[in-house]
Amino acid sequence: MDNIRLSRCKICLTILIFTTLVISITSQSVTPKFSPCLPLSCGDGPNIRYPFWIPQQQEPHCGSPQFNITCHHNNPILKISDDDYIVKNISYADNSILLANSQVFDYDENSCPTPLHNFSISGNPFEKGLDFGELHFFYNCSFEDKSARIILECASNRTYHSFAVFHTEFLQKEYSVDKCEATVTLPITAIDMSIVNMSYTEILRKGFALNWNGDDCSKCEKSGGRCGSLDNNFICICNGQAHSGKCKHKMRVGVKVGIALGALALGVALTALAFCFYMRRKKVEYGSSLISRNISSFQGSISDSEKGGTCMGVPIFSYADLEKATNNFDSSREVGDGGFGSVYKGKLQDGRVVAVKRLYENNFKRVEQFMNEIEILTRLRHKNLVPLYGCTSQHCRQLLLVYEYVPNGTIADHLYGNRAKPGKLTWKTRIKIATETASALSYLHASDVIHRDVKTTNILLDNSFSVKVADFGLSRLFPLDATHVSTAPQGTPGYVDPEYHECYQLTDKSDVYSFGVVLIELISSMPAVDISRHRHEINLSNMAMNKIQNGALQELVDPNLGFEADSDIRNMITLVAELAFQCLQNGREFRPTMKKVYEVLLGIQSKYYGNVKVDLLGDDSLSLKDDSQILSPNSVTANWESRSTTASSTT
Repeated sequence: MDNIRLSRCKICLTILIFTTLVISITSQSVTPKFSPCLPLSCGDGPNIRYPFWIPQQQEPHCGSPQFNITCHHNNPILKISDDDYIVKNISYADNSILLANSQVFDYDENSCPTPLHNFSISGNPFEKGLDFGELHFFYNCSFEDKSARIILECASNRTYHSFAVFHTEFLQKEYSVDKCEATVTLPITAIDMSIVNMSYTEILRKGFALNWNGDDCSKCEKSGGRCGSLDNNFICICNGQAHSGKCKHKMRVGVKVGIALGALALGVALTALAFCFYMRRKKVEYGSSLISRNISSFQGSISDSEKGGTCMGVPIFSYADLEKATNNFDSSREVGDGGFGSVYKGKLQDGRVVAVKRLYENNFKRVEQFMNEIEILTRLRHKNLVPLYGCTSQHCRQLLLVYEYVPNGTIADHLYGNRAKPGKLTWKTRIKIATETASALSYLHASDVIHRDVKTTNILLDNSFSVKVADFGLSRLFPLDATHVSTAPQGTPGYVDPEYHECYQLTDKSDVYSFGVVLIELISSMPAVDISRHRHEINLSNMAMNKIQNGALQELVDPNLGFEADSDIRNMITLVAELAFQCLQNGREFRPTMKKVYEVLLGIQSKYYGNVKVDLLGDDSLSLKDDSQILSPNSVTANWESRSTTASSTT
């Protein structure tokens, strides 16, 4: 009997060794060709990313050929028409770059450098910005123009005169530039009152702006990729592979086969080992019957679920019906694109217009998110939560969720996206949006649900600008076990609770922090993260905390909201800013509950715009506290003190 057992284990060991070799061979075939092209910088300079790149530190596919930047003494240098220009700032949002001639930085403030080269963008991928101006230098002229404001004493002597002017048309008519030995024209920022009293070295150091026409990188980045260039063609780099526009989240056939074989081999090995140990303790006949029953049950569940019916209470749609509703998932019908999947507008056979969310990759993690979103939404009913109409079976070749279609885009679209128009989104509309979002989140928390991905791109708007909070793929029921931690990426950069990076736990107060960022976006019309801003202001939460604490709230507010002109609006914005300030405290114990946040917003809205219907728990059961418990504008006239040792960070 012992010999039989020993033989069985030898067979199992042989299978394990064989499958390990298969896994090793298949895994070696997955070799990334392209590096990820992460943003870099030279010293304290701006982030360098596509189309710009640094040849000393990056591969050629990380940028376009004419956008190469070199690092010299911690300064990013861009060469244009054989002259070196220091890159002072890059705005990727509007494709503009701020440059300054490096020559003037080699001299002190009181020196007199003499630029000798005309500036030209001929043959370069740049064009002049809207505030582009020029400064004209005249060297060794036989005449002296008394009207010239800038006299270049260091380039003049008793006989010859040198000077600079902003406008050549103002030169005295009797003087001719051909009476000068040389003339040079340099770019500057357009002339205004701020530069008329500067020395010309100060003017040149201030720099000038150029624009470039480039490929749209947003879709690639939203899909999780990095933009790059190959043979002068735009590519999107995803997991070591190049795609034409955005990450397709599909592996090459060879890689798929390799991974599939590896997974199959590992599964066989583990099953064999388990079988060996099981056989040592149980009868072979019992184990065989148990396996047969499990396989039969699984096949039956697939068959039943594909026939229709419901999944956790919501209707199951066939893949074919949803494919037809979206015109075979036509790219022209794509209305959203996030880290978990794409969203398509469709029309069902019964006439309903729907949003169909197609999850990337049908793997265990996606199935978990798929089932989680269904479970959360089937137990919730609130007018400011997007309703779920149905889904495909979890065993379907594509995981699809079907929602009510919300036609008016997201908050982000209207604040700084493709629907943004100055002055269109009034303060009255913004505080309504804030209050309705807070109502939905309060309801979630009262229902023991944490959203965990609150952000302006997950807050949809209908045609009357009523809120529909969406995207519950990351949501969880709470309270979580106090010992539970998750080191997997959670939420979205710019919105994530800073305490998460210390304890790896997201709580209902994490939603409060994220909502604080949303409030600041509504006040400022700025995105939560913008790498074109100063390094200390890339995260909007950092910028807001600093400006509020320094008594500079007016610098944060969107100038189109009437903050300076309307005292009521100024008071309301000040109250909302104080509320956001409390939500953004580093320590979660210092943040208010979502219910309290909703009460404060509802109180502000009611006080200035009249009675507002209360809908916290799906009914009118909440009674407002009196005005004495609503924050007072007088409480924020002084600098506000943060209850944490450092400014909030979401890096």
